[in-house]
Amino acid sequence: MTEDMYSVEQVADRLGLHVRTVRSYIRSGRLRAVRIGKQYRIAASDLDALTGQAPAAPSAVRQAEVSSIVQIDGVDRAAADRLGTLVLTSANTGHDQANPLRVQTVYDEQRHRMKIIILGDPAATAELLHLLDAVLNADNGLLDREVHDA
Repeated sequence: MTEDMYSVEQVADRLGLHVRTVRSYIRSGRLRAVRIGKQYRIAASDLDALTGQAPAAPSAVRQAEVSSIVQIDGVDRAAADRLGTLVLTSANTGHDQANPLRVQTVYDEQRHRMKIIILGDPAATAELLHLLDAVLNADNGLLDREVHDA
């Protein structure tokens, strides 16, 4: 079953709390969360449990969800921005809108490293990973700029 995942900031906004308060709830065990990289993600059911809302009835249809983290080294900020735009655009078009892909990109300026976090349906995730592989292995100029250390 696919379930919505929220960032600490989104949970804080929904509950009208400060971000530090939400993080405190996570550290104390009052709110369950999953750590992906340096960030927490909170499942909708865990948020419902915190607020006392009844969880939704489970769906009779079994669904699988894949989580993938792609790390790309040796990219500059401009290439990371272009790649992020491509991945986000692809994730937001042509897929099942009932079960959308969730994608987040992070760029580390000091290490010239980009991470792409993908959560979603196995087939849609595989399609996005194939696109990413094609772009990274193509001679199309998207990532051709040399990275110079400052």
